[in-house]
Amino acid sequence: MDMIDTLKGSLLENFYPAGWDLAKIDLCCSGGPEIATERRAFWNKGFTPVRCDNIYDFDMMMGHEIASEIRKSRDEGRKLALILPVGPMGMYKWAVYFLNEWGTSCDHVYGFNMDEWSDAEGSTLSPSDPAAFQNAMYQAFYGPLGDLTVPEPQRNFATKSNLPEYPAKISQLKSEGAKLVMVFGIGRVFHIAFWEPHFAAEFSSVDEWKRQNYRLGAKLHPLTIEQNAITSFKSRTTLVPCRANTIGPGLFLRSDSVIGGCDGVLGRGMQWQGMSFRVTLRYGPDIWVPSSFIPTLPGKLFYLRELADPLTAECN
Repeated sequence: MDMIDTLKGSLLENFYPAGWDLAKIDLCCSGGPEIATERRAFWNKGFTPVRCDNIYDFDMMMGHEIASEIRKSRDEGRKLALILPVGPMGMYKWAVYFLNEWGTSCDHVYGFNMDEWSDAEGSTLSPSDPAAFQNAMYQAFYGPLGDLTVPEPQRNFATKSNLPEYPAKISQLKSEGAKLVMVFGIGRVFHIAFWEPHFAAEFSSVDEWKRQNYRLGAKLHPLTIEQNAITSFKSRTTLVPCRANTIGPGLFLRSDSVIGGCDGVLGRGMQWQGMSFRVTLRYGPDIWVPSSFIPTLPGKLFYLRELADPLTAECN
């Protein structure tokens, strides 16, 4: 007896995105670690999952990867456009550490935060609000870099006025030879940024879906709200906005390479991200599962070892 057996007539019957193949998702969750990360035919030849044995290694290794991209592009005399998340976050302190140790200036870097909390019209929090992603980025990355930091005019945040300018700004940078690298996490409902799975119902083809650059005031899935209540608001659901501004696949699928991170381990053997991690790697590209396109891009996905462990029932 499981969810699929008992779904009909339950309160969850119409809760999950209509295009999800729950049996296929369940199959993606089966097997041990060697199955979870086994290379698939649809993966880009330059895509690699990277196991991290603990959160300390995870933060350091992912931070080193970000810093290395910044240093490499500077050594090449090339601009670097970074699409940046707020979550995961621990890697930023290590990126700052390495860049400061190397004395690497970030004046060639252009930052594009991928999303931000909003209301229905796309208006966002004050940059000084503790919950604002703009504030989080200054505290974790731009501020601690000191004199080596990304120049303020080159920092972009997903506000109502600035997010619509992302496509033109990124296109201009790429025309000048800039490399576009996306740093990202994966959501409980397989979103990238806040590009949610249920948006797929609005589009008649994969190509149309892939052309979507951004969305203002996007309606978030209830599981996204609960994920953020747990990971960012100490379980206080009432503090989590129900909408957000976000980039779409028209931008994140243009990435020349990606640096991903899955660190969703909670403690006592419990986790929230194992299913998201496995489905991303095994499902195959599908617009109802946005993160399923990630393995089609070159880059690395750092993950905590426990996320690849067998996903079985435990009482703790």
